[in-house]
Amino acid sequence: MAIHATGVRTVPAADKEPAAVTKLFSKIGWRILPFLILCYMIAFLDRINIGYAQLQMKQTLTFSDATYGFGAGIFFVGYFLFEVPSNLLLERIGVRKTLLRIMFTWGVVACAMAFVQTPVQFYIARFLLGALEAGFFPGIILYLTYWYPSARRGQIIAMFMTATAIASVIAGPLSGATMKYFNDIEGWHGWQWLFISQGLPASILGLVAYFYLQDKPEDAKWLSAEEKTALRFQLDHDHKDVESASHAGFFQMLKDPKVYGLAFTYFLLLGATYTMVFWIPSLIKSWGVADLLHVGLLATLPQIAGIIGTILMGRHSDKTRERRWHYATCVAVAAVGLLAITFSNGNLVASIIGLTLAGLGFISATPLFFTTTTEYLSKASAAGGIALISSLGNLGPAVAPSLTGYITATTGNSLYSTYLIVGAYLLSGLLLLIIVKAAGPNEALNEPAVETGLAS
Repeated sequence: MAIHATGVRTVPAADKEPAAVTKLFSKIGWRILPFLILCYMIAFLDRINIGYAQLQMKQTLTFSDATYGFGAGIFFVGYFLFEVPSNLLLERIGVRKTLLRIMFTWGVVACAMAFVQTPVQFYIARFLLGALEAGFFPGIILYLTYWYPSARRGQIIAMFMTATAIASVIAGPLSGATMKYFNDIEGWHGWQWLFISQGLPASILGLVAYFYLQDKPEDAKWLSAEEKTALRFQLDHDHKDVESASHAGFFQMLKDPKVYGLAFTYFLLLGATYTMVFWIPSLIKSWGVADLLHVGLLATLPQIAGIIGTILMGRHSDKTRERRWHYATCVAVAAVGLLAITFSNGNLVASIIGLTLAGLGFISATPLFFTTTTEYLSKASAAGGIALISSLGNLGPAVAPSLTGYITATTGNSLYSTYLIVGAYLLSGLLLLIIVKAAGPNEALNEPAVETGLAS
């Protein structure tokens, strides 16, 4: 099926699309993506730096492993409670005000983490950090749907989400070096400087976002009227790669069982992934690596593999117009990597190879999941649907670290916890294949036509 317009050239949208359209999306990408990636990097640093900080906090604060596990998890309880309201509010007030509110306040609380002295203070700070950050990630995913049609969304979401891997690459050496070389400066511990130095940039970027971003393409002064018309045509003639729902709004979407199935799929993925992220430093240390800086450097390897895998899988998914099997492949690779660690018997080289393979899989999986989710949800339900799936899924990290920590403490062996994570990854891939079906001939076109609206 082709979409024709009088006097305007119409061509296939894949590799034969007009150069002007490619140039338009390149212009959009260079304008908004680097800044959004930077914001997400800071957000992710403030989530996971507790995994590094606790290595030194244990020397000054009498917190048990269970305390750190619960503190890591309670972040996501706050996230769960406020994510949907935040995204529904974003749709009304725009991304600029939303990011200002979210990033400025979470930066303040992230800095305040440096001054916790008791487990209760630690829990309150982590809960507030999650509550204040709630809505950031689903808000950005929703924001990207304002600028990119489905056919381009796999690569774009993948590029945006490389921020988590880039942040993790930076987190290891940066956190290790901060704790090692800033320890006892001005009478503060290295872990205190860690929280302050990684929290303050969030508040600064929140202020920058208000002045730098636009709430919607129509507000972008850096796009010409011709470019805005061409972009609107692309978005209005969007063809999906998976079967999409026909929700008329948020409350109708709440009655769709597939939405909760997708939420549980994300629950499994995120629970397994964050368990890995939180305990990677301790895991590497258990393989005989004592120096904190070396722990941080080795922790970058799975993240580097994940960055490469995320971009390649996103591009290939867009090129082939397939999402489901790409996702299932990624989580299967993560499971294989974890099993390789299990059978390495503590051998450092073999364990690092297994960890790198696992990182390649689980880091590449999340962008594919949200690309699939944005295509399944209707425009009327996207804001609330993305947030609901994300918020319910974020209960996974609230449960998994504590559960695996309890299993390990009870059995005295981390093997059973590893098997639980492997099972979560595999079940997550299977569920997505069952819940979401490939698009029928009326929803996905092999060669969708594109009106350029631009001079090529």
